[in-house]
Amino acid sequence: MMVANVSTTSASSALPGAISVPPLDPTSPLLFVVNAASGALDIDAKRAVIESALAASGRKGELLICRPAELSQVATQAAAAAVATDAAVIAVGGDGSLNTVAQAAHSAGCPMGVIPYGTFNYFARTHGIPTDPAAAARMLLDARPLPVQVAAINDRLFLVNASLGIYPELLQDRETYKARFGRSRWVAFVAACATLLRAQRRLHLHIEMGDTVRDVQTLTLFVGNNRLQLKQFGADPADTVAGTPGHGSMAALMLRPIGTLSMGRLMLHGAMGRLGEAAGVEGFEFQHMVVKPTLVPGWQEVVVAFDGEVARMRSPIDFRVLDKPLYLLQAPHTASTADAVGGTP
Repeated sequence: MMVANVSTTSASSALPGAISVPPLDPTSPLLFVVNAASGALDIDAKRAVIESALAASGRKGELLICRPAELSQVATQAAAAAVATDAAVIAVGGDGSLNTVAQAAHSAGCPMGVIPYGTFNYFARTHGIPTDPAAAARMLLDARPLPVQVAAINDRLFLVNASLGIYPELLQDRETYKARFGRSRWVAFVAACATLLRAQRRLHLHIEMGDTVRDVQTLTLFVGNNRLQLKQFGADPADTVAGTPGHGSMAALMLRPIGTLSMGRLMLHGAMGRLGEAAGVEGFEFQHMVVKPTLVPGWQEVVVAFDGEVARMRSPIDFRVLDKPLYLLQAPHTASTADAVGGTP
């Protein structure tokens, strides 16, 4: 891990706020956790973006540059240091990197900022954070901590989505395609099509939501905590519980087993942003759901995905909206217009 200190003077005023809002001292150095493997730009370019923003605003900062294997440890240490100094930890990377830093910031109780370098950047865009890294760096230096909803799959926090079934396979295929053809949204789209066209494996799920109990067969269970992503899929579910995805509830999408021809039609609906109109897709909202997959005898774990990362978890799989929010550095005037930021995927 590489550490770089950037020191300037600060004339910002202290943050007024409620008791539940983490304190943010403008004279304390911001802690930038930089995933060296995220995004297309190299470390020197990322360093220049951050140092330029700090110099222009007269703020202090510390760059913690690490490899992917070190990210969790570095984020945990940075969050603890941020709590001790009334500072904030800043995630620099894609949605997977943001997830790791958010896990640490949420657990420690410190504010978190975002400089996005991912492919889709759904979390940043939803909360009014520019997808241009330089603009995002400038914005967060004048931002204040505002609560945003986060969710959990078992003991892991997630910001955008979590799933089991086809979607984890899709993510693994996407990484293979990116390694061969480069990082772009078109590469991600082609990888998704290839995964869907060969989808055959069915999930047998026992689902519990309070008093409602169901047994279903599906190719995938996708849980969304990000309304922008759902809107762009054209898969906004009907309002069945209080709030909307990301603001009080989450959305679940299930894909019933279908043939190759029907799968082709479904992909066309998805490409047109009309996934919710496709036959075989069911959507609903919830706040807490327990899923028990039928597993091969002797197996106790299932492959899951959350915010672009793939892992194994023990059954049952528990999805829930967390009572405790994440305090995200946002510009107040942009938070209410988040869905308009960043353009189309």
